[in-house]
Amino acid sequence: MSSASPTAAPDARGGGQPRSGHGRRIVAALAVTQTIGYGVLYYAFSVFLAPMARDLHATNAQIAAALTLSILIAALCAPLVGRRLDARGGRGLMTAGSLLGAVAVLAWSRVESVPQLYAVFAAIGVACAMVLYEAAFAVIVSWFDGPAHARSRANALLAVTVVAGFASAIFLPLTGLLVEWYGWRHAVVVLALIYGLAAIPLHALVLRRRTHARQAPARARERAEIVRAATRRRPFWLLVIAFTANGGAVAVMAVLLITYLVHLGHSPVLAATLAGLLGVLSVTGRLIATGLQTRMPAALIAATIFAFQGVAAVLLPLVGRTVPGAIGAVLLFGLGFGIASITLPHLLVGRYGTAAYASLAGRIAAFAVADKALAPLGAVALAQAAGYAWVMGAVATACVIAALALVAYHRV
Repeated sequence: MSSASPTAAPDARGGGQPRSGHGRRIVAALAVTQTIGYGVLYYAFSVFLAPMARDLHATNAQIAAALTLSILIAALCAPLVGRRLDARGGRGLMTAGSLLGAVAVLAWSRVESVPQLYAVFAAIGVACAMVLYEAAFAVIVSWFDGPAHARSRANALLAVTVVAGFASAIFLPLTGLLVEWYGWRHAVVVLALIYGLAAIPLHALVLRRRTHARQAPARARERAEIVRAATRRRPFWLLVIAFTANGGAVAVMAVLLITYLVHLGHSPVLAATLAGLLGVLSVTGRLIATGLQTRMPAALIAATIFAFQGVAAVLLPLVGRTVPGAIGAVLLFGLGFGIASITLPHLLVGRYGTAAYASLAGRIAAFAVADKALAPLGAVALAQAAGYAWVMGAVATACVIAALALVAYHRV
């Protein structure tokens, strides 16, 4: 597609080696900020849920709704953030977002009521849209922006997601220790300081703008043309369907897997252990998918893995009452846990180039992230009304829809 060619302009900044050297620094910085960002802004919440509910005299459901609100706010902000990233780069936006995130987490430590908690998590949702994967990927894509840098771009995305894939393994136990030692309010303060002291300087000092001011008008016209053309055609909406369906399925399993395994008769310890494997398996799946991209189209790799996830969801009610059956089903589903995050950038750049990457990714995120927030709520209601087997059927259906959409995308 012709839109890819103008994105080679940043190569003029000083040749291959300077770009490569600073590119490694950008990747290293983002690997750190994504790991800490997901750990503090997302994963730590589950550890605080019970003590917050006691302290604020609220139910677990009322407290959990704060995280749902945060995710929905992030989804609403995604298109605007994407346009800003394409227009101005990630340095200012991600620096401001990390500052907002640190301040919002500090405010979280002082909440005295549920409405205050919701207000704080609305701000955290805005910060998440500005600093987490979608923004980080846009920075990487814009830096490694030409066909000659395709392999470097893929390796950079893989490196960031592999490191950040351990966020839950690091921050869940760390947060638990902080709560045990200091109580939940002081633990939140410590996490806010960890995030702010790491993310703000790294985003401010390491990231760079992609374009010069004199290039902005031409880039804006090119970007608007690419977005307008893409959103009027079938391939873009196939990507929306695929990654929204799979995102919802993955979110349901992440939220309900432990409860369902206990329902099947397993001990809470075994259920939690198997659920904890999902983070490690997401890293394994990303490594496999990236390695296979030299042999197969990325869309078909992801479609195959999504289909395997559908099979795993069907098998879990059938064989999940035995330990080997539960392990096998969880392993099969877990391999696809991190695939979407590295496949979508590859597909968007391959078809539309890099000039409007963040704008297009932001539009897809508005659907996919919202589904990640709402799908678990629907799954809980379905489980109460009809049973967990129906939930697994819905997860399998979503995975198949995602796989078929990617197959159709590949053929267009």
